[in-house]
This record gives sequence, C-alpha cells and structure tokens, in this order.
Amino acid sequence: MQQVDITDAQTQINQLLQSALQGEEVIITRNNQPILKLIQILPATKRRQRGSAKGKIWMAPDFDAPLEDFKEYME
Repeated sequence: MQQVDITDAQTQINQLLQSALQGEEVIITRNNQPILKLIQILPATKRRQRGSAKGKIWMAPDFDAPLEDFKEYME
C-alpha cells in the first residue's frame, strides 16, 4: 500500500495510476488523513446458471444396486 499526499499526487498521477493498474493500493491523503483510494477494478465474475450441465451428466440405471463385491458385508 502506497500513501501519497494530495499535492504530491497531482504531480505523480500517471505513476500512481500505473501502480493501481498493477494491483497496488494507493491511498491519497490530505493532512495525513486518507481521502481517496485508487484500486484496480477487476472484471466481474460470471455467475453460474442453473441447468447449464443439463444433458451432460449420465447415471447408470443400476447406480444404487448392491455391489457383488460387498455382498458378504450386506448380509
């Protein structure tokens, strides 16, 4: 995080913007009090949609049938 006084920020705005674009948080202060925060806005993540996998998942008809290998444990 980088803190810069507003009077210095006016002369260094290009460098501060580049820092923010590279992911660094830049705080601009006046009288040692924070007044602005420069951060990069990340693209919104795409929301999942219901039913987007419909028809892509298949389940065998005997999925829940007892397994032969475990027959002795089931008795």
